[in-house]
This record gives sequence, C-alpha cells and structure tokens, in this order.
Amino acid sequence: MNMEAFVLGCGGMMPLPYRHLTSVLLRRDGDLFLFDGGEGTQVSLKRLNLKWKKINAIFVSHTHADHVTGLPGILMLSAQVDRTEPLYIFGPPKIAEYIETSRKVLDMYINYPIIVKEITAPGVVYEGDGFYVRAFPLEHTKVCVGYTLEELDRPGEFNPEEAERLNIPRGPLWGKLQKGESIINSDGIEIKPEQVVGKARSGRKFSFVTDTMYLPSIAKEVQGSDLLICEGMFADDCADQAKEKKHMTSRQSAVIARDSGSKKMALIHYSPRYTDKDLEILAAQAREVYPGTILTKDRMHFEIPYED
Repeated sequence: MNMEAFVLGCGGMMPLPYRHLTSVLLRRDGDLFLFDGGEGTQVSLKRLNLKWKKINAIFVSHTHADHVTGLPGILMLSAQVDRTEPLYIFGPPKIAEYIETSRKVLDMYINYPIIVKEITAPGVVYEGDGFYVRAFPLEHTKVCVGYTLEELDRPGEFNPEEAERLNIPRGPLWGKLQKGESIINSDGIEIKPEQVVGKARSGRKFSFVTDTMYLPSIAKEVQGSDLLICEGMFADDCADQAKEKKHMTSRQSAVIARDSGSKKMALIHYSPRYTDKDLEILAAQAREVYPGTILTKDRMHFEIPYED
C-alpha cells in the first residue's frame, strides 16, 4: 500500500511568485487527504496532474488566511465530478462559519455532501481502513491544532513453507491463521497463528505541525513519525520575533524532530523575508540539531515507505 506526500505550498503569510502558501496533500492508495489549503493550492495540484477532485477529508490547522484561502476553489472544482461520498472538513472553531459563509457569498454549486466538524478537544477525529487521524493542541495567536495520520499495526508475515510442513492445506485455513485464528490441521492437531505468522509489523505515521511556538509536548505527539512536516519560519536572529508571533525557528523545529525520534523532518511555512537562497540558513541551523532536515519546495514529493 503506497503512501506519499505532496507539498503544494511551502510559504507563510503571503504568496510569492515562486512559493505558494502552506498546503500538503497526502495520498494513501486511493485515499486523499489535504492538510491546510493556502492560496495557490489548486495551481500546484494542477501542475502535479493529481486526480484530487475526490479528496476524502481536509484537515485545517487554524483559520488564518494563509492556510484557508485556497479552500473555496477546492470546494467548487470538486463539484465538477460526480461524487456521492461526503467531503469531511476538520478544524478548530470558526472553520464551519468560514466554509458556510464562503458557500453562501460565492453562491457555490455543490453536488456532494460537505460535513464540517469543529475540533474542541484533542483526540481521534477521523478513522479509515487501517488508520486514524488524531488532532492535538498547538499554541498560536488563535486556536491551532496539529495532526498525525497513523496506521494500525499490520499482521506479521505468513510463512507458507512452515504451514506446509505442519500439514496445513492451502486454502481457507491459511486465511484463518493470517486473521489470527487457530485451526486444526490435516493430522487433527491444533495450530496457533504464531506458529506460522511472524510478529506484527508497524504501520506508518505522518505528522503535520505548523503555526505554533515551541512546545516540548509536540515531540510526544509526533513521536516516531516517518515523515514530520513542521514549520520553521524564522532563523535564530529572529527568535524574539518568532516568540512574539508564536512561531518557531528552524532550530526549534529540529529539536522536536530529534526529541520525537522522527525518521524524516521537512521544514515548511517560511517567512517571505527569506529568498530561496536564504532558506539555506534555516536548513543549516536546523541541521546542527537534526542532520536529516529537508527544505520543502512547492510540488516536492515524498515517498513514505514501510520501515520493513
């Protein structure tokens, strides 16, 4: 089962000609999940030629303009295809008002159900086949949340050679063992799943954190992420400004990546004061703490493979 992330925009505050505003699309086989939708989201989706009009759910960190102004266009263009499946939208308080007002003022033609759910407490907000999405609190100038998409553990690998050695005929009995059920083999002997199935294998974890001051609690929330997308808005010399505006420096983001044991951390949501060349300063400072730091750019693609 494939999982991959596409950075649709990596900028913060205002769009630049070469940098759209913050948005990430996560694809898990046929399921599509959008994390924030800043200005320019549709442009990157089009340039990546992604079949995105049947997004399952949108997860909004907060209702500042640079994270939601791309959403009305997403809702309208999604109506250009036939769909009966609802589109779920999650976010902190006021996201429902923003969506409803946009639909009303723009006279949107919508031919599918839109279900908006406001997050008032941390916990699981969405569940699917073999995974769930959890929201957790951040600290910004208005209510803001981070998200993790976590897969459930997968069954261990089935050992067909051992099954044959234990006189278990191919067919339904193999399936029962893989589902965790004990069976009786051809010799009338009970065979337990652990005799032919290895240990459970871990699933994958994707985390999205943006627009927050540094909090030690974030590392615990994103613990063990295969891919952590994390804001790194300022360099060290702007630490006071970052604190005042409740943002993070790239070095603080790296501390979260290090302390959480994340396998990969990609910076996002840069201040427009930094040109693409200047971004290397953010990367260098982060890499002093977390050497594997990656700078995201618009339309960057990340594969998220199983560890095994």
